[in-house]
Amino acid sequence: MFGFLMRKKAKRQIIINAESLQTRVAVLENGRLEEFQVEDPTRERVVGSIYKGRIQNLENDLQAAFVSIGQRKNAFLHYWDMLPDTAARIGLEDEEEKEKEKGKRRGRRARYTNEDIARQFPPGSEIVVQVTKGPIGTKGPRVTASLSLPGRYLVLMPGYGMSGVSRKIEDPKERERVRKILARLPLPDGTGIIVRTAASGARKSSFARDLRGLVNAWQDLQEAMRTRSAPACLYQEPDLGERVVRDWLTEDVDRVVVDTREEFEKIRDLAGKISRGARAKIQLYEGSLPIFDHYGVEHQLEEAMRRKVGLKSGGHITIDETEALIAIDVNTGRHKGKGSQEEAILEVNMEAVEEVARQLRLRNIGGLVVIDLIDMKPKKHQNAVYRAMREALRRDRARTNVIPISPLGIMEMTRQRVEESILATMYIDCPYCRGRGEVKSAMSMSVDIQRQISAAMRKHGKGQTPLELEIAVHPTVLDRLRREDEEFLLDIEERFGGRLTFRSEVGKHIEFFSIKNRQTGEMLFSTAEK
Repeated sequence: MFGFLMRKKAKRQIIINAESLQTRVAVLENGRLEEFQVEDPTRERVVGSIYKGRIQNLENDLQAAFVSIGQRKNAFLHYWDMLPDTAARIGLEDEEEKEKEKGKRRGRRARYTNEDIARQFPPGSEIVVQVTKGPIGTKGPRVTASLSLPGRYLVLMPGYGMSGVSRKIEDPKERERVRKILARLPLPDGTGIIVRTAASGARKSSFARDLRGLVNAWQDLQEAMRTRSAPACLYQEPDLGERVVRDWLTEDVDRVVVDTREEFEKIRDLAGKISRGARAKIQLYEGSLPIFDHYGVEHQLEEAMRRKVGLKSGGHITIDETEALIAIDVNTGRHKGKGSQEEAILEVNMEAVEEVARQLRLRNIGGLVVIDLIDMKPKKHQNAVYRAMREALRRDRARTNVIPISPLGIMEMTRQRVEESILATMYIDCPYCRGRGEVKSAMSMSVDIQRQISAAMRKHGKGQTPLELEIAVHPTVLDRLRREDEEFLLDIEERFGGRLTFRSEVGKHIEFFSIKNRQTGEMLFSTAEK
């Protein structure tokens, strides 16, 4: 009985750092960092925003249009996303409704031909679209003509006549209660509604108030559609602080701590519109240390963003991020285990998938994710790890899909990508190694230098006067040449009848070197500036 009483619910806190150039939000669960987001207030918020755009060109081979929405790159719009009634539904989470929508969408896609699209949307025509995926790497934003306006409890779907309930509301009685409330809401003609997870337990009046706000926003949007010319932003998603109240401030959050008076007042006022209880959870931080240092977030962030992430058991995972694929390797490291080898492997893999799910959220990475687990022979162990991964992913706000472990011990999954990852936002490629994470060894540099010296001697050392070369190299490479390669360099001098002089260049890249004719001052060879 005592053990049962000791299992308290997790203490969940939201920490908001708004006193710097960026707004940073961390979600802590019993002091452990579980979610993190960062936003630059000076940059336009693209994902979720609605634009009046202009069709630039139609690409039948891609079955897509490129739309100018006023951004640096044109937006990508699939043909089947160009009409609200044919577009993929944003945010629909009710499984039954999803299945109905799939069948309808397949039929509609076949109905519209390239000629239909060209007739309805010729280049130069205007179209209203919403950004579903921000620009990532070299790609522009992804958009759809199916619009959605999110509130705290509801999502309004203009131009879509169906309704649904979040599948994360699992209690059958609560789902039935919510459906009854939904059926009585006075929806505008031609609109659909989705009930969000936060609506679980909410009163009827909260639904009605949320719907009024969404209907007003939709009316303002309609007015902007009529009066503004393309390209123009008609609706913009609120800033990170407001989204925290709308999307993150749920019943399981104990408190929200903010480090600036201005942001504190704004967030408290927004929370007060939900309830007095929600307003009471907003607190102002007035400590002497930076807020992220006080709550241990800064240190946890530094550890979490490393390529190699340690596990409590002594194992570790290694994460490599590319533009479209994430490769994750699981290693036992120092883990010994107390039982059999199979049990030890199972323990590390179980811990690894929990950490992988956390890292995907923290780093905001996705696309195709490939996890190289430690090989497990027992099928029951494989199934246990697969179930653990699915359970860990239930906490993820992004859409995920994971398939069972392959015979090669590989777990494959996808995670929805709507924005650049946290690493891409906060870091740039190292200007020294240019993102490789490696530089040539001193031995490799010595080989390259000797090869270029020999080439220069052959080409320019044919006269009566011995050719004198001056070679500039990094100090590390020069040390290698002096200590280990002197004989090879003397052999080159003897074979070609020339003379070599070496000079250290402290401020240069380790892969830099140049070869100059000392007699004429002519530069015979130089690597590209690093």
